[in-house]
Amino acid sequence: PHERSLLASLAYAGGSVGTVTALPISGLLGSILGWPSIFYFSGIVGLAYSAIWFAVVKDSPEDDPHISPEELKYIKDSLGRAQNSTNSPIKHPWKKFLTSMPVWAIVAAHFCEFWGFYTLQTQLPTFLKDVFQFDLSKAGFISSLPYLLMSIMLMVAGSLSDWIQSSRILSVTQVRKLFNCGALTLQAGCMALAVYLETATGVVLCLVIGTGLEAFAIASFGVNHLDIAPRHASVLFGISNTFASISGIVSPLLTGYIVTDKSPDQWHVVFFISSAIYLLGAVLYGIFASGEIQAWAVEKTITTDGVCNKADSKD
Repeated sequence: PHERSLLASLAYAGGSVGTVTALPISGLLGSILGWPSIFYFSGIVGLAYSAIWFAVVKDSPEDDPHISPEELKYIKDSLGRAQNSTNSPIKHPWKKFLTSMPVWAIVAAHFCEFWGFYTLQTQLPTFLKDVFQFDLSKAGFISSLPYLLMSIMLMVAGSLSDWIQSSRILSVTQVRKLFNCGALTLQAGCMALAVYLETATGVVLCLVIGTGLEAFAIASFGVNHLDIAPRHASVLFGISNTFASISGIVSPLLTGYIVTDKSPDQWHVVFFISSAIYLLGAVLYGIFASGEIQAWAVEKTITTDGVCNKADSKD
């Protein structure tokens, strides 16, 4: 719990590093061997990583043969009561999930943030090619720059978020709203500003900054599931990530519907839509988000004397 934001940011940074690597490599493979080679290469890398995952990842810290006694003690002490209750069966309150506004605030932030993410990830090389006549190999390299910055900023955002909370400068709810709403609002501004810039350098710089700011949003909503319902966090993440993945389907389809003749004006519409969706996510999260454990997520335990206690599994 003491390093939630940092650990979540580290996990998300892996995706950014993958994007940084994949975009230029895909551009080169596509130009030399054709577009099918991109999918073959990605599949081989995925299979190789899966083998490493199954060999290394364990169910719990106790099962890891490489962990030191000191580190194991630190993890168990920091988890506290949550660690003691992991053997009890978990019953997920699905109705409470669907009627909880803090849950839907996370879903909204996840969806809106990744709408912009997927728009840039899938369309930025094409945009640079259509509007600024970049060749695909060069466009792929430049398109990776925003994610290079984001992978770095994720470390900063995660550490800063944990430090603010541990220093009790702001509450968990305040930190989550500040980071997420601030990032989404600034990203909306960067996306809208890019429309009015007339040089490739200015547009790329603007989008690099905007994507880097995503790190602060991820350090907020990306760990918010653990704040509001620690024992149900995996299910809640699955729900919000499903909606985020839907944005990855809809966004490219909508872009293809809008951009029919490769004109800058049509691309501007795509950018304005992304900007508006960023703002929508900021508003919804700012109104409905919470950093406190929800009443329906409080774990009830029965003591030896028959007394019912509540443990919120929260630091």
